Amino acid sequence: MTDQSLTRASRDSAIQRLVDSATPGRELDVLVIGGGITGAGIALDAATRDLDTVVVEAQDWAAGSSSRASKLIHGGLRYLQMLDFKLVHEALTERDLLLNTVAPHLVRPLPFLYPLRHHVWERAFVGAGIALYDFLAVVATKNAKGKRSVPWHRHLSRKKLAARFPGLAHDAAVGAIEYWDANVDDARYVVSVVRTAHAHGAKAASRTQVVEITKNESGAVNGAVLVDLETGNTFPVRAKAVINSTGVWTGDTQALAHGSGGLEVLASKGIHIVVPRERISGEAGLILQTSKSVLFVIPWSRYWVIGTTDTPWKENLLNPAATADDIDYVIAEANAVLANPIDRSDVIGTWAGLRPLLQPGTMEGTNSAKVSREHTVASPIPGLTVIAGGKFTTYRVMAKDAVDFALGKDAAKANPSTTSSIALLGADGLDAARESTRALSTRFGWSEQMVDHLLHRYGANISEIAAIADADPATSQPLTHAAAYLRAEIVYAITHEGALHLEDLMLRRTRMNYEYVNEARAAVPEVAEIAATLLGWDEQTTAHEVAVYDQMADAVHAASLTRDDEAASEVREAAPQIVPLALPATHEAH
Repeated sequence: MTDQSLTRASRDSAIQRLVDSATPGRELDVLVIGGGITGAGIALDAATRDLDTVVVEAQDWAAGSSSRASKLIHGGLRYLQMLDFKLVHEALTERDLLLNTVAPHLVRPLPFLYPLRHHVWERAFVGAGIALYDFLAVVATKNAKGKRSVPWHRHLSRKKLAARFPGLAHDAAVGAIEYWDANVDDARYVVSVVRTAHAHGAKAASRTQVVEITKNESGAVNGAVLVDLETGNTFPVRAKAVINSTGVWTGDTQALAHGSGGLEVLASKGIHIVVPRERISGEAGLILQTSKSVLFVIPWSRYWVIGTTDTPWKENLLNPAATADDIDYVIAEANAVLANPIDRSDVIGTWAGLRPLLQPGTMEGTNSAKVSREHTVASPIPGLTVIAGGKFTTYRVMAKDAVDFALGKDAAKANPSTTSSIALLGADGLDAARESTRALSTRFGWSEQMVDHLLHRYGANISEIAAIADADPATSQPLTHAAAYLRAEIVYAITHEGALHLEDLMLRRTRMNYEYVNEARAAVPEVAEIAATLLGWDEQTTAHEVAVYDQMADAVHAASLTRDDEAASEVREAAPQIVPLALPATHEAH
């Protein structure tokens, strides 16, 4: 493998490779558009087949939907109600693969309680469904590593439920069924996949926007025109295959090819709120059926994540926002089962994301392969592959299907995907890293909670955090106003994880923006100071980065006080972008 670090230098190298591709005989094998989980997975899949690959993203990695999900890795219990056993089996196979092989440090088992309101028929009905869920997981595990990655479900009486989740109202349930899925920090996972792709030879360029998809004389796609948004430079790129993996921006990206075919994707908004852990007494998550959606109450580190909603979003795709009505709905649904109701004063953060809902069929003139009920791969124009639909859990399968389709049946058979056996950076050596943590605690004074935090975020690469702390002992200390994070983590995000701007650090490399009140603005000066030193910012640049973050935070808060999407979008769009897009209507994040 090559160097594992994403840096400004590695980005410059990727830009240069893109520029060089216009030279005859130097074209890329694969150009991937979109740096969310699907695009990152495609880059890794292609690179591990020894294909000359570059992945580009108009914003930061995972800046779109892939940093704004429910943070769950799950089989999709609700699909059993639709009798879609194949889909659930596929997702459970992937869940267990991520837990056992691909990313055991990033993906962790998580228990959920399904409260029951009826003693006999509901316990029998729901219990049978969850038993089937567990059985499908056993079949999935046998196809993976041969051992169960999560415990079997179990039935709880009202008394045992009260002990497991004291914060549940006494009259909310007569008992429960406890089953297991898993959780993940979605943005960190995406960055880890991009880094792993880079380590296997792929080039990666964030803040690089596709503004046109080009064709040769015969009408086949042969590349694209890109803009380096950090410098403003525009240049052509040539590639044998172009893969569009831009989620809710699929239609916008297809339109850059000036064709009429492709996939149709609609955006559905889901919001989440964050509540301090001590506000709700419980040791497991909750899954609740509501009249409009499924509501999860998810334990995560120092807080609870509660969501989600499922409403059409017809405004600007760039910055979906949570409205007052959205937040009130989530609070009301949670309060329907909580012994001690929460209110707006308990909410320390929110986020809103867009799900790409794939519409049935394809546009006229499109060659497609409906490889899953959840996602479709299509070619509206020869040389251009489009993939849409799916969910975070099955990203690896989506990536495999997209690369297979782009290569063609015979070439894919001769050069198959190997990502089912490829661990992400930080997974190899995880057990040894766990054994070394006592020494790290002694050396740096890190608490047990801090060590667990670091292992969950970096796995075996905790040694690289330790190396930064050894080189500069001041970095071994927590941030003054965000003590869950070390100063070394801010350094690492810049020197290893490709962070270029303050918002990258606050929103995605860490999640401070919703983990601390007031969007963690108290921590901004210290984070900006560290970034300025490493990224070479002068006083004016630093002040600009801070000002733009403050305006974004103000806009998110103001949007949360509005009552409808149109008003929320208008308020949110008033805040400037730290790196404006070249074409306001086009965006490549997923």
